[in-house]
Amino acid sequence: MSTGVREGQVFEDARPRLEAIAYRLLGSATDAEDAVQDAFVRWHAADRGYVETPEAWLTKVLTNICLNQLASARVRREAYVGQWLPEPIFAADPMSGPADTVEQRESVSIAMLTLMERLSARERVVYVLREAFGYAHNEIAEIVDLTESNCYQIYRRAKQHMADDRTRREVDAVSARKVVEEFLAATLSGNTDSLVRLLTDDAVSAGDGGGVVTSLPHPVTGALRVARFLRRLFEPTEHKWEQIGGRADLFAAVVNGVPALVIVVCERIVGILTLEVTTDGISAVHTQANPAKLERATRHWAAFEHTEPLVTGW
Repeated sequence: MSTGVREGQVFEDARPRLEAIAYRLLGSATDAEDAVQDAFVRWHAADRGYVETPEAWLTKVLTNICLNQLASARVRREAYVGQWLPEPIFAADPMSGPADTVEQRESVSIAMLTLMERLSARERVVYVLREAFGYAHNEIAEIVDLTESNCYQIYRRAKQHMADDRTRREVDAVSARKVVEEFLAATLSGNTDSLVRLLTDDAVSAGDGGGVVTSLPHPVTGALRVARFLRRLFEPTEHKWEQIGGRADLFAAVVNGVPALVIVVCERIVGILTLEVTTDGISAVHTQANPAKLERATRHWAAFEHTEPLVTGW
């Protein structure tokens, strides 16, 4: 095997981990792909004779790329039309990354990715590397060019910002489908009370249309208000999807580690509703309808096997 081929393979072996780190840092699969590609260009151009540990070198380079992107992303999100939500990814997507611990699984949820927007760019890097990927503080210090004690302090501060007392329910594909079936039955029943019973008192509903699809400018809060909003959203209308090609099929899936309702029209995903489920009920419904943020999900939907639809021709 030639040196170029071998070094290329080193990068490809590292790609899934790099993409998973970049996705958690940026909240965008598209931006994560771009960041990893930028890291590949730098790896290709580097004098690898001076690279002692490729994994550490690549992680450091990628992290610096993401730090720069986070600065510009914050500016873009201030001008974003409507609410900004992270780009959803399916459980089978390699970008989901490790899922061996509760912390790793939660680090990819829409709720946690949204909470991470509270953190400074450096706090987010330290938090993600420690919480989701188990890097030691001395390793993180090398990556972000800080002292180990500084990294520890930054991590503690980030943990405080991310504090959440909710106890989330663990889900697999089977239990996720049951949650989505119950949620969908309640939303389509015409009975608001049945939907309220599934929600926590302080439930939140937020949606991202990217200025392309109509969405509310601010989150809806409170079980009754969320239930009424969802009832209107799911009211049957004869021409609901005609402008994009036909009727919709509704599926259950696991997206960002939580139960999700996937809306598909003509083999294209037009909406994903992720359900944050706690021991007290559904605490948040995040709706992603921005077409630009559903492109990767649609590609993966076509490539992966999925269960039969819960509803056809909606």
